[in-house]
Amino acid sequence: MKDSYKGHVVNLFDRSVTDAQIVVENGRISAITPCTVAADAPYYLPGFIDSHVHIESSMMLPQEFARIAKRHGTVGVVCDPHEIANVLGVPGVELMLDNAKQTEFYFGFGTPSCVPSCGPDIETGGQTLDSNAVASLLERPDIYILSEMMNFPGVLNGDAQVMAKIAAAKRIGKPIDGHAPGLRGEERRRYAAAGITTDHECSQLDEAQSAIDAGMKIQIRQGSAAKNYKALSPLIAECPDMLMFCTDDAHPTDYVKGHINSIVSSAIADGFPIMDVLRIACLNPVLHYKLPVGLLRIGDSADFIAVSSLKPDFKVLATYIHGNLQADVPSGNFELQDWHSPCAAHSIKAEDLLYKGDISGPIPQIVATDGSLLTDWYSGPVDEHSQKLVSYNRYTPGASPQVAYIRGFEIQNGAIAQTIAHDCHNIIAIGSDDRLITDMVNRVISMRGGIAATNGIDTVALPLPIGGILSDLSGDELSEINLRLEQVVRESGCRFNSPFITLSIMSLPVIPRLKLTDKGLFDGGTFTFVR
Repeated sequence: MKDSYKGHVVNLFDRSVTDAQIVVENGRISAITPCTVAADAPYYLPGFIDSHVHIESSMMLPQEFARIAKRHGTVGVVCDPHEIANVLGVPGVELMLDNAKQTEFYFGFGTPSCVPSCGPDIETGGQTLDSNAVASLLERPDIYILSEMMNFPGVLNGDAQVMAKIAAAKRIGKPIDGHAPGLRGEERRRYAAAGITTDHECSQLDEAQSAIDAGMKIQIRQGSAAKNYKALSPLIAECPDMLMFCTDDAHPTDYVKGHINSIVSSAIADGFPIMDVLRIACLNPVLHYKLPVGLLRIGDSADFIAVSSLKPDFKVLATYIHGNLQADVPSGNFELQDWHSPCAAHSIKAEDLLYKGDISGPIPQIVATDGSLLTDWYSGPVDEHSQKLVSYNRYTPGASPQVAYIRGFEIQNGAIAQTIAHDCHNIIAIGSDDRLITDMVNRVISMRGGIAATNGIDTVALPLPIGGILSDLSGDELSEINLRLEQVVRESGCRFNSPFITLSIMSLPVIPRLKLTDKGLFDGGTFTFVR
């Protein structure tokens, strides 16, 4: 079977745009021949790649995630099934791999390196992947990398399990992704010297430059909660060969609106050379991770996209994978019966949320900031800006909620509870009073996992039957429900752009500084509990 496409063909290797005809035979490019084309003909270029994403943050299964991604010109992602592994272990990873095979898309799955991200003395998870399990997964041909090594203290201190996982990836010759927020100087050099090649957690320019100086590639992240493009975009002009784009954690509402195409549009609008921007978005991830994605060369797999122009307001007109036009067809039904959400937690009462300490004087409080995963430490009395944050172990029967105070969300009359709480995905909740928090926590428990939010009058709930973090709904359906959830939270007074993702990070101990796990209030800077 032979097909041909005429237009302005972008070559990212010699940085040229040529009017030409692309000939595709049996899913591969057999010829690219110069010809005359109309001025308004489409531009053809390699597809976009998200260099680091957790599909689970979209709450979609891989097949549905890919359907939405292809709308935006994305042909592949490098993805870490870390979230589902924390809940369901190796079977959860296999679930993602099997579902991904139901669609035409490039999934560069990694083996989660830190399940859990810290030891059981810091947080309680559903499962553990030791070095033997990690090594076994790395042997699979459909696993491309050792995913983000979040336990950077373990790397710096030579932890035996951590180093065994790194050694397994090196032995097989698969790249190792990094995660080391705030690491600079000699510690950054030691972290990179262990064989870790990337980092998506840099949020400041000097921090990213320190990683680049150590030989690491930087993934500029523009997710729903963490948005680092503005801070790191100057690197595009300085070292485009050392950069990639990623979204990391994107909620369905944002994901339906745009993906890597949105970052590309911003970079073009900011005046960065188009060939550098496209190199970062299309070429660098394929070369770094050795993905089998075509790059619009003769002999390559026919993986490319058609766009309306190379201007900031470009539109994705079509996406082709293996020469096939990718139709926007809803995913089929998925059998859920074997993937129920673990939830051993019992319902709670308002008195279970009493703070164990004197709140009349200064107490340590988390300070959350919109657009950042980093938190600060405030020491002062509880006041009108303080709200209760609850972490509740959902895996161990008989556990009790942990309670701390947090500032920044500014919820005046309402509450949120969810089983999306990085990385162990216990129940996390926040609210303006104990009764509303209790109601939302119990609503989530009754659903055996999901999200519930109230403004004190109206309540919106989203069941997440697959591990308490995934749904079998379409991306468009999830986006619609998520919009209603966000509306309820806005009506309660919170002005965060992505309150649910921001809340989900408030339990992640490997992102400084203060976080609340099911074991207590934790200082990610010193890796010790505050109380």
